Amino acid sequence: MLSASAKYEIWLRLVRDEATIAQAATEAGVDRSTIIRVRQVAKEGAMAALAASRPGVSGKSARDAELEEANAEIDRLGEAVTELAVKLTLLEGKGGPV
Repeated sequence: MLSASAKYEIWLRLVRDEATIAQAATEAGVDRSTIIRVRQVAKEGAMAALAASRPGVSGKSARDAELEEANAEIDRLGEAVTELAVKLTLLEGKGGPV
């Protein structure tokens, strides 16, 4: 079983043409199909990360964006509750308890 860092190093060596698939497999003590899979997974992961990135936009993670949206919703609801409380207070003050 190869660690994530070992897989990354293998992938880097392949990308830099520092090793062939056969050499990387021999050095890592695994089958060539394992190295091919490492290369494939790395490419798919990189493509997914690049597709999700938005150049020119701050490096906010999806969690940061969700947190920002949740805080905006909390602010909106807080304002709505305050407005309703004021209306209720005015109604109770004019005509007694509702």
